[in-house]
Amino acid sequence: MPRTKEISEDLRLQVINMHKAGKGFKSISKSLDVHQSTVRQIVYKWRKFSAVATLLRSGHPAEITASAQCRMINEVKKNLRVSAKDLQKSLEHANISVDESTIRKTLNKNGVHGRTPWKKPRLSKKKHFCAFYVSKSAPGCSTALLAKYSVDRLNYG
Repeated sequence: MPRTKEISEDLRLQVINMHKAGKGFKSISKSLDVHQSTVRQIVYKWRKFSAVATLLRSGHPAEITASAQCRMINEVKKNLRVSAKDLQKSLEHANISVDESTIRKTLNKNGVHGRTPWKKPRLSKKKHFCAFYVSKSAPGCSTALLAKYSVDRLNYG
């Protein structure tokens, strides 16, 4: 279930002061209009850490800011063929230090996949035919006969 807004420190201090005065969780929750389980968690956290301030949360901090992310996506929209290394260089000009893998992950999350060079064009019919039959030719077959056959085959079929 998603979290709702964070409880302010003032409200948490009021909960702790009322708890120190000897009031129970139910009476504190009714007087401050806060859920009973919220009051209980505030008191438990105060007992464990001796503080009511917001504590650091677990997890790795974000590697790239939202503005840097928007900048990167806009550059990719301008040129879809740009590589991650080129994006890294352009972001360094803006004093944003980001690794190539982070750039790739961020772009993949935003639906931009595979900025690779254009594919090599296929062989022409003639070259494809010749390459196929030369590789498949029998050891006793002469190349002159094969060349004549391939030219005839290309002309008629």
